[in-house]
Amino acid sequence: MNDFPVKLPLRIDWSEMDLFGHVNNVAYFKYIQASRVNYWEVSGLATSFMETKIGPILLSTSCQFIKPLHYPGSIIVAASIVFIKNTSFGIHHRILNEQNEIAAEAQDVIVTYDFNKNEKVAVSEQFRRMIEEIEGRKFAITS
Repeated sequence: MNDFPVKLPLRIDWSEMDLFGHVNNVAYFKYIQASRVNYWEVSGLATSFMETKIGPILLSTSCQFIKPLHYPGSIIVAASIVFIKNTSFGIHHRILNEQNEIAAEAQDVIVTYDFNKNEKVAVSEQFRRMIEEIEGRKFAITS
C-alpha cells in the first residue's frame, strides 16, 4: 500500500446496506468521493480553490467491485495519482476491508477548471510539485 500515499479510514453505516445484506454500490461511490475530496484537501487544491476559484471538476469515474462489504465494519480508501496531463490528472482509489483485502478499485479523471471563466486550465506547477512531494515521484508532462 506504499503506492497509495493518501489514506482515509471510514466506518460502514447501517444505511449503506441493501436488501441483499451487503453495502450497496452507490455507497462505494460515496467512499470514492470522500477519498477524492480528501486528496484535494491533503494536496492543498481545496484551499487554493477557495482563493482563486480554480480547482478540480470530475470528468469521469469508474469502479470495479471485487468483494462485498458488510455492516458493521470499517474500510480504508487509499488514493494515488496515476497521471498528470496538461489540464487533467487521474486518481486511483483502492477500497480495503477490515481484513486488508481489496473490496473495490476505482479510477477518476479530474480536470483543472477555472470556475470564473467556465473553462479548463492547465494544472498549476504548484499543484504538480505538491503531488510529486505527496507521491514521492516525478510525473512527466503529457498532453
